[in-house]
Formats: sequence, structure tokens, C-alpha cells
Amino acid sequence: MYYNNETIIFHNGHFVKAADAKMDLYSQSLHYGYAVFEGIRSYRTESGETKIFKPVAHFERLKVSAESINLPYTYHAQDLIEATYEVLKQNNLQDAYIRPVVYAPANMSFAPNSESFLFIEAWEMAPFLGDKLLRVMTSSFQRPNPKAFKIHAKAAGHYVNSIMASQEAKAKGFDEALLLDMHDHLAEGPGANLFFEKDGELHTPELGHILPGLTRATVFEICEQLHIPVTEGTYTIEQLKNADSAFFCGTAAEVIGWESIDATDFPKQWKDSLGAKIQKAYTDLVHEKNNQ
Repeated sequence: MYYNNETIIFHNGHFVKAADAKMDLYSQSLHYGYAVFEGIRSYRTESGETKIFKPVAHFERLKVSAESINLPYTYHAQDLIEATYEVLKQNNLQDAYIRPVVYAPANMSFAPNSESFLFIEAWEMAPFLGDKLLRVMTSSFQRPNPKAFKIHAKAAGHYVNSIMASQEAKAKGFDEALLLDMHDHLAEGPGANLFFEKDGELHTPELGHILPGLTRATVFEICEQLHIPVTEGTYTIEQLKNADSAFFCGTAAEVIGWESIDATDFPKQWKDSLGAKIQKAYTDLVHEKNNQ
């Protein structure tokens, strides 16, 4: 699904076959989830070129994530961007999902590491949550206390929380989960940020208990261009259930609307929602349709 015997990845400065790449089974990352990663997309643009969307921002966030959990980081964004384009080229990919990971060496203690390793993979992937409106469930799992984790870091171990929430929702017949924070305020999805519409305005949970998504930031940029008012704040599940519409956004998910929350349908048709306008604008942006 993700690779075959001919797939090439970038691993510690070399382009190698994915099937031949090796990782130390005593790595601190494997045993303790002590690693950081990014989710990046590339697109075939209207001109036919392959373009990575916001590569500098993604690799800068990778650096911030690593440094926030004291994982050594000696890589340069431009070098990694060039390596990523080469991975895409060698695998003949244009519309692709890209996963760089920084991981730790063999270390069965909690002692700091003096080095780290890096690989970059890419594969074809449709929107992570599909293209149909989502039936979302409020999860019994909460986002971690920000005093316990560096919530702004895209760290591997954090995603056990996401996996558990998503699996719970699907086991109960829903498409995806919504997690609340420790105070029972709206937080985010397992791998995407949340926006909801009410009376012609968009609202989204403020930073603090959520990952500051780059697609979330792009939605703010689109709202400014389209003159759509958007507010960050603290919201309850009751406010969400009384909203007109809602959507998730993230690099993997892109922009995807909701049908319902906890079986409560949203009254506004998706095609008439602010989210639908943003969805179209986002698609046009990543494919550079407005640059012709």
C-alpha cells in the first residue's frame, strides 16, 4: 500500500530502497515514541509542475518539534526540501503525501541523545478522511494536559491518543472523533483542526490544547482573502451542536465537511456553507489554479 520493492526513500543522507532501509530495534523512538514527524503534501499544479505545499513552514515546524522535546536536530530546511523533491522524482510522484521523521538512536534509558536520524518517505494518498461529509462523535478520550506534553510538537508518542479516539469512533459506527480538552472545551480531531460556522462567522478553538496546524493557518489566510470573519475562542460541545455547519482541516484531510456531531445534523447544506467556499479556495490554492 505504501511501498514496493522499487520505492525509494531518503534515509540519513542517502537515497535507498524502502525495502532495504533499517532502523535499530533498540531505538528510543521505537520503545518510547520519542520521535517527531511532519505530514506534507505535493500536488500536480495547473501548469503540470510538481509543487510541495508550504515546504519551508513544514520543515521549520519539524525543527521546532524536535527541539521542543530535546531531540537533536542538525538538518537544514532547504536541504530537506531538495531531498524531498528528489524522492518525488525517483518515485514518479506528483500528488503525494510526504512523511519526514526524525528519530533517536539506540537508547534504552531516558538519557539525552547526542544524535538523531532522519528519513523522508512519500506515497500516493487520497484525502485522509475521504471526500464525503463526516459523521463525527465526541470522544471519551481527551486531549492531553498541555502541562504534561509539548502540545505544539508533532511528536510520535502523542498520536497514541489520536489512534485510540479514532478507533473508538469507528467502532461505534462514526467516521471520526472529536476530542475535548481537560476542561471539556472543544479541541480538535485526531489529526485535524476544527472550524464551525454560526450566523455567517467561523469559529475555531484557540491555541493551547491543540496542534497549531499549518492548514489551520491557511484557512485563516483564505478567510482574510474572502472577507470571512473568523474568531478563535473557547467553546463547548453545546455551542458546536447549535452551529450551522462544521469542518475539519489538515494536511492529510485537506478540508472536509461534517454531516453531524453525535448524530445531531447541521442545518445548513454543505454546498451553501462557508466551509464549502474555503474547501474550493484551498483546492484552487494547492493546485495553483489562480496563478494562470
